[in-house]
Parts: sequence; structure tokens; C-alpha cells
Amino acid sequence: MLSKGQNVPLPDDVDRIDVVIGWTESEVEVDASALLLGAGRKVGSDADFVFYNQPESRDGSVRFLGTSATAEGAQARIAIDLSAVPDAVHMVALAGSVGTGTFGELGKLALRVVDAAGLSLAEYVTADATTESAFVFGEIYRRDGEWKVRAVGQGWESGLAGLAKDFGVDVDDAEHETAAAEPEVSTASEREPSARAESVSVADTGIRAEQAPVSDARTAGARRGVRTAKRAPKKPKPMEFKLAELDTWQPARLFSVVGVGAGEEQERRATSALIATMQAVRPFARAVCARMGAPVGAFEGYVEVQYERGESKVIPDAVLKVSRGGRVWTGLLEVKTGNGKLKRDQLESYLDVARKKKYDAVVSLSNDVPASPGELPVEVDRRKLAKVALRHLSWAEVAHEARMLLSHGGIDNELHAWILSEFLRYLDHPRSGATEFVDMGRHWVSVRDAVTAGTLRAGDQKAMAVADTWVSLSRHLALRLTAELGVAVKHVLPRRHRSEPAVRNAAVAERLAADGTFEAVLRIPDTAGDLVVIADVRTNKVRCRTVLDAPNEGSAGRRMSWLLRQLEDAPGDVQVEAVFSERGNEACEHLATVRANPKVLTDGRSGVIVSFSLEQTFPMGNRRSGTAASFIASVTSATDVFYGSVVQPLRGWVPAAPKQPDAAQSDIAVSADV
Repeated sequence: MLSKGQNVPLPDDVDRIDVVIGWTESEVEVDASALLLGAGRKVGSDADFVFYNQPESRDGSVRFLGTSATAEGAQARIAIDLSAVPDAVHMVALAGSVGTGTFGELGKLALRVVDAAGLSLAEYVTADATTESAFVFGEIYRRDGEWKVRAVGQGWESGLAGLAKDFGVDVDDAEHETAAAEPEVSTASEREPSARAESVSVADTGIRAEQAPVSDARTAGARRGVRTAKRAPKKPKPMEFKLAELDTWQPARLFSVVGVGAGEEQERRATSALIATMQAVRPFARAVCARMGAPVGAFEGYVEVQYERGESKVIPDAVLKVSRGGRVWTGLLEVKTGNGKLKRDQLESYLDVARKKKYDAVVSLSNDVPASPGELPVEVDRRKLAKVALRHLSWAEVAHEARMLLSHGGIDNELHAWILSEFLRYLDHPRSGATEFVDMGRHWVSVRDAVTAGTLRAGDQKAMAVADTWVSLSRHLALRLTAELGVAVKHVLPRRHRSEPAVRNAAVAERLAADGTFEAVLRIPDTAGDLVVIADVRTNKVRCRTVLDAPNEGSAGRRMSWLLRQLEDAPGDVQVEAVFSERGNEACEHLATVRANPKVLTDGRSGVIVSFSLEQTFPMGNRRSGTAASFIASVTSATDVFYGSVVQPLRGWVPAAPKQPDAAQSDIAVSADV
């Protein structure tokens, strides 16, 4: 852990790193950026400024990978190929900016530098920011042929444009007028790079750069420099089929599940559907490629490509190519569907091929949802990761990106929207094998029965495996809500549990053995309280709970009325607990009872109500997998129902603004002064 001003050298054998800027206490979006600086701490040209509108440096050594939700909250990533950084670049400054609000509203800010396998090399955490809207977190710099990381923690109140200007970037002076006239903000998946003396315009298929020579632009009075303004994509209308004579008529499907078998055939179909959709829908390709660490650029995919490895052949499921300028990023893709599991020897053979061919990454894609971002479902020989990155994606994350684009304005073309919706329809079908999360693992039944019998012990390795699966399920719940609501839903974990999976799993297993329960805490932006999901294996119940502060003024009756007005449409079986200021003084009744007699929670109580706890109980499924009567289906359904009926309508208490004295009192006061 670095402190402000401290530095640490990077390992000599590490050429490729990811810089992760994370934040936890606010839902304000942070945009990451990087500036390639020379000896005078200035950019050599505007092309040395890497950010959402210009996501890659000219040489491809520094790339902006976009922003995404994580179990920790949200993060923005920048990839740096240290071996490709030009000699003239002495330092890469790592910054972040906010379009609205300030960094003081974000709570703790974190800068992490990780290697190709996700192993942390350096970390800097600060909560010193106040009114800044742009912030330099740290620097990657070269000293005597050695790369180092330094924690900086310096802020700007002039935003991204002001920060860029201070480092020598020529910022388009007309951008603020344009932003005012067109107050739209684009998503990271729709952003295209702009070079020096380029302007950006919107086309039907996204955003493109229109180049003009610097001299011509200046003489003609056109814009010059880099634009930092953003625009929002427009959401298209869904494609409609209106000519069917009966409701039972079904339109033809782009990706048919008819005749899908299992095993290799299922994997080939899913792979082909994914690659074809990525090639047709550029924003979707960008979103998925960003999770793989690929740059923004033209995407192509090829299936069943054969490579020689000694006397044998290696055949990955697909080869992924992303071209930008004169550089081509290449990744090998290994796909699993259904219950198929990734194998260490298979991934290592792909890593060997990728290293020999000087490819950039090996990407695994399966139904395994890692408990935390960056975790790999299979451990490999770390020596094979010196030159090639290994990244993992789950089908849940792929579906998450598609739903986000469709539901929240990432697609502005009707044909693209239809293709992407057809792909989602295919993934949602059980025959696709691309399930989001439907299996608690082979140890679930024995662990469940041991909990019921009271014989489970925390050190049981089967309990540890089920604990890991529960945390994966918790992250799956956060991903589902993120895609559905269009905001970054956070699966809240203690800091140590995020960085040490063994400690996390041991803690979950210990609680399961002690009281037979799992617990997940989901933090949803703009809600009055966290959504807590508790699965009680002993009672076969799923309990969902949220806690919100009561108004800090008014009588107990007024505070109860404030709550009941917000729960007008909530189910009557919701338990309402009022917590009073006097320690140990609580009262709890069902909502139906409280509606009939609000005083049932306040009569005979001393002190004032300080908070309310709302809880609803649902039946718990016991089966290991499947979509009906399964444990996962019951937890997912309970979470969705409780959020929609209880959490979503709630708003935290906002006190009234201070009142001015009335006109008569003001006149008296003025007369007295005279």
C-alpha cells in the first residue's frame, strides 16, 4: 500500500499492466485518462492524451478500456504496454475526472496497478479529495531503465479540460457551447478516438472522426484540438412485426435453437452466435472487448483456427482480432457451455501458442462467475503469463453487456438492436448452454443436508467450495440488477475479502456452519438503504431486508405516516420494525397490521423512532440447479420481488428548507431598524 508521494518499482519481468481506478461511496461516474509526458512534464502532441474520446495513444502502448461495475463498486481501467512506450515518454500520468459533482463526494478513491493475471503490484488509497473535479492519482515513470509507480493525489477544480490544458493538450475551446446546445452524454462503448485537429460528429452507426489538416482548420475557423465534451446515444424503437394473423405466429429467429445438441455442437453454436453479433453490432463488440483488455477498433472473429504445437494441433474455439491504425490486438478464445469446465492444460497450451505467435491474450468464456473481478476459475503456471494476458469472462457478463446496451441507450440503430435482442433470446434459451448462473455445484446437496443435520463444520472443504459459489451468486445478483436498472449495483464485501478469496470463503463457511445462513449485501444507487439477502438453509427461507433512517423531526405518529405513504403498494406480509433511540427498545409487526393501526408500533414506547427495518420472507428452493424449485431461482426471485415492491418506492428523508420570516414580521423588523 502506497502513501502519497511514495514510489515502488515494478517487477522487471512485467511488460503489461492494467491501471484500475476505483471508487466506492458514490454513484458519480469517474472517467479515467492517461497523459504520456516528456521530460518537461508536457505531452508531445494531443495524441498523447488518452481518454474516452481518444481511447488509444498513437503507438498503442496506452489504451482506455472503459468503465464497468464490479463487486467493489465501479472502476475504470487503463492498459499500458510498458515495452511499447516510446523512449521520448518519461512518464504516464494517471488521472480521473467527473462530469458532475466532485471527487469529495466519492469517499475513498483507489488506484491499483495489476499484472496480466490480475495480481496487485501497487495500490494507493486516498480520501483527501474535496472540491476537485479532476484528479491525478499516480504516475508510471521510467528511471534508469526501470519502471516505477508513484502515488500523487493532486486535484484540479477545472475538470478534465483544465487538467489536460495544464499538461499541454490543445483543448477545443468551443466544446462548452456545443455541450450546452446538445446536452447529451455518450457511453464508453460508443466512443471513437479523435486525433490532433479532429472534430467528432454523430452518424447513424455511432461516432466517427472527421479529419482536417491543422493549417486548414485554423484558417477556416474550424474547431481544433481535443474535444472533452460527451454526447448521449439515442435509444431506438424495437423492431415490430405487425402482419401476423394469429397471436400464435412466431417470427423467424436469427439464432435458432432447433436441433442444438450438447457438448461441442453447443459450444460451436454459442461461439458463432457471439462472434457474429460482435461483428454486426460494434458497440457490443467494444463492450465485450473492453472486458478482455482489447483496444477500441474494428473487430473480426474467426472460428476453428488450427495451430501447430510440436507434433500436435491446438484448435481454440475462436481467434479474435481488433485493429486500430497499424496495430492489431489478437486473442485466443476458449468457450465452455452447460456444465463444461475449463481445463488447466488446455489453457496453458493456448498460452504457449499465443506467446509463440506474439498474441496479446487468451480469453476463457464459461458459465463460471468469478466471485470477484479478476479472479480466474482455473489456476495456471504464472510463468506463462509473462508475455500473454489470461482473462476470464462469464456468459452472465456477456448477457449483462447486451442488456445494458439495449435497455439504457447504448444502441441507436434499429437493425443492430434487433440483432442484439435475438442474440439475447438465444442465450436465454436453455438449449444454448450459455446459462447465467443455475448451478450451486456438486457439493451443494451434501452441504445442505449437513447444515440441516447440524453436522457441518467450517473447515469442511465442501463447505468452502459452496461458500465460493454463494459469493459468485451474490455477484450474479448484482450483475442482473445492474443490467436491469442501468446503474452500477455493488456487491458489498469487506476489503480483505475482496483481495483474499481464501479468507472470504472461510468466513462464509464459518457463518454457514454456525447459524446455517448465507448473506449478500447489495448497494443500489439512489435507494434509501442496502438490499440484504439472507438464505437460511435450516428454515428453508429466503429473507430480504432493508434499513432506512427515520425522519429526524416530528412525532412518532408523523414518522410512521411518512413510512406508510411510501409503502402504499407493498405486500401486507412485510415485517416493519421500528427502532427507538432508547437502546433495546424495538417493536415489530406485519405491514397489514400497522396499516390498520399505526399506533401498534408506538404505544407505550419511550424515545423517538430513529430507523425502520423492513423484511420479507420467501420460500427457498432446495435443488442444486435448474430454473424451477432450485435454490438459485428462489434467491433470484426473492431479490427481484423485494426490490420492486419494497426497496424501489422508498426515498430517504429530506428535511424541508429553512423558512424565511413572513412579510409582516419582516416589515416590523425593518421599521424597528429605522
